[in-house]
Amino acid sequence: MRLLRAGFFLLVFPIVFSARAQETGRTDSAGSQLPDKNMQVMIGGIHLSGNKRTRDFIVTREVSLVKGQLLSAAQLQEELVRSHDQLMNTLLFVDVHIYIDAIKGNVVDINVDLKERWYFFPIPYFRLVDRNFNQWLVEQKASFDRVNYGLKFTQQNTTGRNDELNIWLITGYTKQFTIRYGLPFFDRGLHHGFTIGFSSASQKEVNYATLSNKQQFFKQDNDYSRKTTKAELIYSYRPDVRNRHYFKVSYNDERIADTVAVINPVYYPDRKTHIRFWDFTYQYRFLNVDYIAYPTKGFLFDGSLYKRGTTSEYNLWQANLRAVYALPVSQKSFLHVEALATAKLRANGYFYNQRLIGYGFYQLRGLEYNVVDGVAGAALKTSFNRQVFSFILKNPFKSKTHDRIPIRFFLKAYGDLGYAYTRNPNGTNTLNNTLLRTYGFGMDIVSIYDFVLKIEYSFNQLGRDGLYLQTRNNF
Repeated sequence: MRLLRAGFFLLVFPIVFSARAQETGRTDSAGSQLPDKNMQVMIGGIHLSGNKRTRDFIVTREVSLVKGQLLSAAQLQEELVRSHDQLMNTLLFVDVHIYIDAIKGNVVDINVDLKERWYFFPIPYFRLVDRNFNQWLVEQKASFDRVNYGLKFTQQNTTGRNDELNIWLITGYTKQFTIRYGLPFFDRGLHHGFTIGFSSASQKEVNYATLSNKQQFFKQDNDYSRKTTKAELIYSYRPDVRNRHYFKVSYNDERIADTVAVINPVYYPDRKTHIRFWDFTYQYRFLNVDYIAYPTKGFLFDGSLYKRGTTSEYNLWQANLRAVYALPVSQKSFLHVEALATAKLRANGYFYNQRLIGYGFYQLRGLEYNVVDGVAGAALKTSFNRQVFSFILKNPFKSKTHDRIPIRFFLKAYGDLGYAYTRNPNGTNTLNNTLLRTYGFGMDIVSIYDFVLKIEYSFNQLGRDGLYLQTRNNF
């Protein structure tokens, strides 16, 4: 343990020291350079190339420059970087190059060179149902009974309008059918959009309780333990490139096996095994980061107000806040801070209303094997990241859009704090109503299609440490 802690500080010190020794900077996407940063320039033309499927208006909506616009050369460089980030965050392109192509007096022409992603993926689907890889490998003994597999048909950018059609045919741990279509803009002003979806799923095993800070499962082989059916409609409003509003309504039909209601009488209200309810959600997002999947600069805010049910027994209100701030410290280093908060009203002690830390974004590094239920909670996650090296992998197969695959490696040191409050915690759940503390060090590997692999060695307040793996990608 002492050796590992010493290694932690030996890792942090050289990262921080070398970061302070460098000047803050960032490479822009410019080609030709303007001689004077204070020079007033006019945008002459904006020329697009490489968007074979994507409609021009989808691209130009993300470019914060328009023909005839007057601005200083310094402002122009800022807008080039901002437009690059906004185009990458559409998740339509593997590479974006936006730059000054020609200068005639004070008139400049802008080129936007794009490399589109592959948009159609009839790919095999294989995903663990556990919350993370370590839980599946260690606690579940790498059981393939806890794996979902099947086929996932994803058609992104279906009509060139950044719309998406998903059809999932999944079996294994969960038998699931999902169909979902989303169109971000259906009006000429490119402000209004919608998503419609339907899903049906059944599973033989269900998480019915939390004991000793761990999920407890019930399984029956001959029948289902839980069935769900859901239909949803989402209306979206995007007044500009940074602000987004979503209004969602969904109808839910859920059933559990009789035995689940016996072993946990408060899983659903009044020991019911079959419930139906409506969900209503308003969500607001502010997005101003360089890359959504792995932000190294900028600010992101996500807030939502959720209401479950229309009757007193299901009348849950829930508010969620999430903020992410990435502050560059040098050209290759940045500080990442993530804050989360949740409050639930009228949760009424029902188990299906209690999930909190250990689910979704509420992951404390070092507590991957544990969950903490609650009706209110917060978390603060900080890390210092430094890119240590990167390289371009050349595709051995001929491809105009995927000829170069960039891969970046970041070392990091981190510390997390969390708290989950519940009124009457089970005596075995010792992590409720107490300050949670974890820390560690690791490496992140980042590549195209939003691929992020996190290799982390973490320590927690329980005196335990270990190596943990986390991954995410666009599939």
